[in-house]
Amino acid sequence: MSGKAYIVGAGIGGIEYLTLRARDVISAAEVIICDDLVDRALLDLAPISTHRIIAGKRGGQASVKQTEINQMLVTHCLEGKQVVRLKSGDPWIFGRSLPEILALQNANCEWEVIAGISSAIAAPMLAGIPLTEVDTSSCFAVMTGHDLDRLPWQAIAQIPTLVILMGTNNLAKLIEKLQAGKSADTLIAIVRWCGRVEQQVWTGTLADIQFQLPTGSLSPSVIIIGEVVKFHQTLMQAPNALSHQKPSQGKTILVTRANAQASQFTTLLANQGATVIEMPTLEIKPPTSWELLDQAIANLSSYDWLILTSANAVDSFFKRLREAGKDSRALHSLQVAVVGQKTAETLANFGIKPDLVPTDFIADALVDAFMAIPDYNLTHKKMLFPRVESGGREILVEQLQKQGAIVEAIAAYESGCPDRIDPIALAAIQKQNIDAIAFTSSKTVKHFCQLLNQVASEEIWRSWIADVQIASIGPQTSKTCHELLGRVDCEALEYTLDGLAEAIVIADHLR
Repeated sequence: MSGKAYIVGAGIGGIEYLTLRARDVISAAEVIICDDLVDRALLDLAPISTHRIIAGKRGGQASVKQTEINQMLVTHCLEGKQVVRLKSGDPWIFGRSLPEILALQNANCEWEVIAGISSAIAAPMLAGIPLTEVDTSSCFAVMTGHDLDRLPWQAIAQIPTLVILMGTNNLAKLIEKLQAGKSADTLIAIVRWCGRVEQQVWTGTLADIQFQLPTGSLSPSVIIIGEVVKFHQTLMQAPNALSHQKPSQGKTILVTRANAQASQFTTLLANQGATVIEMPTLEIKPPTSWELLDQAIANLSSYDWLILTSANAVDSFFKRLREAGKDSRALHSLQVAVVGQKTAETLANFGIKPDLVPTDFIADALVDAFMAIPDYNLTHKKMLFPRVESGGREILVEQLQKQGAIVEAIAAYESGCPDRIDPIALAAIQKQNIDAIAFTSSKTVKHFCQLLNQVASEEIWRSWIADVQIASIGPQTSKTCHELLGRVDCEALEYTLDGLAEAIVIADHLR
């Protein structure tokens, strides 16, 4: 199979700002080489097995050299991989795409560019600033603030509206250049982190904007200069969809999650206005051996049911199915039972609709769902159950066996604790900047405690989270929270990510 490199625009933030084409390509990627400013939630659209490489370039910080990125693209492509080069914004707007494409061409590698939403366009829009307007702005120009001496400032001063990317580090010099051709009372706006919950906007004039800004770095920001900035105040006044107070506005929520797993929950909370800090507490890895699962896949026609209780199980099972040269058509003789909305959604990515889904999104309810099938007897029904190697869902296996089913619980993946705690998450916990911690499984609770035990005594780290809301996705997770943390402040009524997000909002309003 020949490789191909996709130069993909990641847009300005979350999944909602991706094009459908970009989403589809990321979802099938075998290798992702990602810029530093790209929202990490986008990486989680890719399969678990995808090799993820962060190759960011940030001013004043250690960066991967462009020649190294070029070579990575070529190497993986020549290995026959489907490679996604994920760039913030749009690849053709200060995205350094050309040297990468030329390197691919020289190596006879196939490539494709996929457009993204540039912050040059999105930042003014999300700040209520139209770039063109019949009376005030007949045109606009986009430029970089890196090398100001190369630009023709006398000509630039005649353009009604200017958009400058990567310019805040040179703001004083930029204003000096502009004032040579524009009046000191020319309006200016600075939009930081456009499209994200932490978006900030500062407005003023060339004469006074520097006195209104906080100290420290403003990166990443977009600078807009021109009379159109005056519309910001009018268009951003309530009632306005961009300025509505969201249910979790101003709250910081720590999400314990699987590293490199779908970050649907993070996006869900961010859409509610929360600032989300991700603390990976699970690492999804291959099992010790694929032998038993491969044997089962070779004999799928001997099974009556395929049972899937997690998105990880779905991804791992279908990965081995592909390795065996098969696809979803190999399941034509089986019926499929799943537990959980997320599991069903992941299964749908492979074109399969489950035959049985319990009303309650917990594994224990699956047996009741089987028993509710009219005139159906589980005796001697053979069931393939791909699951985590370390075990789990033992009650489900036991109850099915009691009904006469033959259950083959086979290792499809393993989940372990990361070697160390994420430094950003640790700093937020230590500084007690967290309002809530969301736990999505018993293992996330156990590993959360295990990671904190590496950096402090239990007495100390418990004091860090004494006033933090502990949120659980369901009864089993709550049980582990009580055992290891001594409490649960809220539990989802519906055992889904949406239910957990709703529980956090309700509990916060009751406090």
